[in-house]
Amino acid sequence: MFRLIPAPLHRGGLIAAHRMRRVWWRLRKPLLTGCRVLALDGAGRVLLVRHSYGSGRWMLPGGGLARGEDPVAAALRELGEEVGCGLLQPLHIATIEEPLSGTTNRVHLICGMADGLLRADGREIVEVRFFALESLPVDVSPTVALGLPGWVKKAEAVLSFEPVEE
Repeated sequence: MFRLIPAPLHRGGLIAAHRMRRVWWRLRKPLLTGCRVLALDGAGRVLLVRHSYGSGRWMLPGGGLARGEDPVAAALRELGEEVGCGLLQPLHIATIEEPLSGTTNRVHLICGMADGLLRADGREIVEVRFFALESLPVDVSPTVALGLPGWVKKAEAVLSFEPVEE
């Protein structure tokens, strides 16, 4: 249904909705529960996205969990919706609690190998790209920049793949 709305209008709606959501979080202070996807390619590079709303910084794809939704299922759904690819060998490797707009955000980190062609949906996601850890963009989310080295190390230890040199 949202696909019937022209992309520029949809992006504007996402920006407005995100602002209202942040006010609601500050007032109600709910426990937020979501997922982030640490998707690697065959060279061990990390998939990062930039949203059309929020800070505009590069971050891991992901989103909120529906009530009772399994974090791995949510991660697969979010990755498919946001960048159009799948995730091979999805594994839950961490749960992180962080402050977000005056409340607590409990994030389940799911790792795996990206599978398929990447494409930004042009609505929620405006840019998608793989980055080597040693060449992350300067405008990456501070939380992501801080956690990535350890998360990638943990992911490489549990995933059954051999990174290839490019």
